[in-house]
Amino acid sequence: MTSTMPAAPAVSPLRPFDLTVLRTRRLGPSVLRITLGGPGADGFRGGGRDQSVSIALPPCAADPGAGPVDRGPLRPGDGRAVTRSYTVRAQRPRPDSSTELDLDFVLHGGGPASRWALAASPGDPLTVLGPASPDNPAVRFRPPAGTDWVLIRADESALAAAAAVLEWLPAGMPARVWLEIPRTEDRQALNTAAKARIRWLVRSEGAVCGVESVRAADLPPGTPYAWIAGEEAGVRALRHHLVRERSFDPARVTSASYWRRGAGARQDVRR
Repeated sequence: MTSTMPAAPAVSPLRPFDLTVLRTRRLGPSVLRITLGGPGADGFRGGGRDQSVSIALPPCAADPGAGPVDRGPLRPGDGRAVTRSYTVRAQRPRPDSSTELDLDFVLHGGGPASRWALAASPGDPLTVLGPASPDNPAVRFRPPAGTDWVLIRADESALAAAAAVLEWLPAGMPARVWLEIPRTEDRQALNTAAKARIRWLVRSEGAVCGVESVRAADLPPGTPYAWIAGEEAGVRALRHHLVRERSFDPARVTSASYWRRGAGARQDVRR
């Protein structure tokens, strides 16, 4: 089966959006969803899939003793800010024509973003560097023309991106999906029109994770496109397996390292 995939969009610049926390919701033991919006969201136009944004956290997120910042809005790249990258899990229009965004935060990393998310409450400000057009360079999931089926592999840091990608896939597109999570309660409902075979790998239940979970699988025939994201060493090992052992065309493998094991307790697990 060969599905027609949308052509890769042209590149356009990103710009800052001064957003406000609207609400927070726990999705499971390891994930907290922050919904953002307000007048500052006007003009935000995400491209779906693994659309990423940079968020500007106050210094007190990294160092609780730093105190508040009162010299105007923080911007990603501002020396006062702690910058992290996160995936836009969803973008929705509201009845009043405004826009709201969902960002999902993994909480067991112990870093500045996790600390900020746990303390966040409605009305708190957050500036993100994001797209003013769906045609933007912060979307990396781009199956080339002629893709017959898709392979997706993500850990909890990339679960939001994988879920958004599954929603975007064309109806009937075959997909083989491996999603690694810490605990059974971290499973999420996934919506897709693709012909997806989804396997949850629960570490607390002793699931075979990492490259071994894919190595043991019989993969479909035809021309694949692979998107793999999560912990750096695992992503690197799986890319090596697909390219060197499975003979995937390197141009058809998109790999993204969202975090690095052993980088220290202050590191965040990105979503």
